[in-house]
Amino acid sequence: MSLLSKKKQPTGAPLLVVIGTRPEAIKLAPVVLALRRNARVPVKVCLSGQHRDLLTQGLSAFDLTIDHSLDLMTPDQRPSDLVARVITGLTPVIEATAPAWLVVQGDTTTALGAALAGFHARLDVAHVEAGLRSGDRAAPWPEEMNRRLIGQIAALHFAPTERARANLLAEGVAEGAIEVTGNTVIDALHLALARIKDTPRVIEAAAPILATAGERALVLVTIHRRESLGEALPRLAEALLGLAKAEERLIVLPIHPNPRLAPLIEALSGHPGILLTPALDYLPFVALLHRADLILTDSGGIQEEASALGKPVLVLRDTTERPELVAGGNGLVVGTRTARILDHALPLLTDPAARAALAQTHDGFGDGHAAERIAQTLENRIAP
Repeated sequence: MSLLSKKKQPTGAPLLVVIGTRPEAIKLAPVVLALRRNARVPVKVCLSGQHRDLLTQGLSAFDLTIDHSLDLMTPDQRPSDLVARVITGLTPVIEATAPAWLVVQGDTTTALGAALAGFHARLDVAHVEAGLRSGDRAAPWPEEMNRRLIGQIAALHFAPTERARANLLAEGVAEGAIEVTGNTVIDALHLALARIKDTPRVIEAAAPILATAGERALVLVTIHRRESLGEALPRLAEALLGLAKAEERLIVLPIHPNPRLAPLIEALSGHPGILLTPALDYLPFVALLHRADLILTDSGGIQEEASALGKPVLVLRDTTERPELVAGGNGLVVGTRTARILDHALPLLTDPAARAALAQTHDGFGDGHAAERIAQTLENRIAP
């Protein structure tokens, strides 16, 4: 039954899943695959094109086919511009597909625009990865406010953890509108590891990196958030140069295609202990995650994947909306100050006991069956 729409949806009305970025593709692919495998309700996938090239990487990892592509991103586009373009671009797709529900994931500008478009069309919106909160409206920006606003729009909230559920309840979301499912990125990780095992050639792009690392400790670094791309960049560069001083370790930094990373590239290029690579497809990146001895990241999804792999993580942010990482024993929030990063990273690379203490494998973010739970709930809403 629809919670919002005035009119009854026709039998056979599809689910419309909207994806804008690579993380969304990775986290929604298991849901789409589960829905298509069950075949109880039709599902349509629409891409906004918020991250065109990286989005393609996320789709190809799971052989995910799409039905609509909006290609909305333009150079130097402001978040407000993209929200408006998603609403106006998605509205004709909604009219053409007449979906029963609209599904969004996470906290991107695409997700917010799609949720608003669904609300304006009097559609029920389901929010995957609902309830994450950093406690700071401006960090991460604009993601924290995006997800809070989506939380006000959504009729169904798929919370990845009990803590996320508690956040939603504290904001007044009805208990019956929340389901704790686990995070679908763990499903995606399991699918990726299985595919790598069955078809090793899918990670050929990682082979030269792994060969370069050899027996050295591999420190995998990702930097892409807006908060990291301003005055924090020189501090991050100095920290990475400090870590790279020892010959027995290799710093690997896949470069996000953002021109604002140019100062970091300039500062690190040519150092024998630092390997800068183009952004990797998801499967080769998972191979690096699996091999890494230490992970430094400002990413959210990588915090979740690392917990499932038992990898120590230092979060290059001042806050995290994933406190389960710290509670589970395999991560610390260290910010972007050079000295603090080095103070925490160096012991993890030189003291086996310190590393073992932070290399805890736990299932705080899910058991790998979140997508099936989400698919079954959506199917039961549409075709009980």
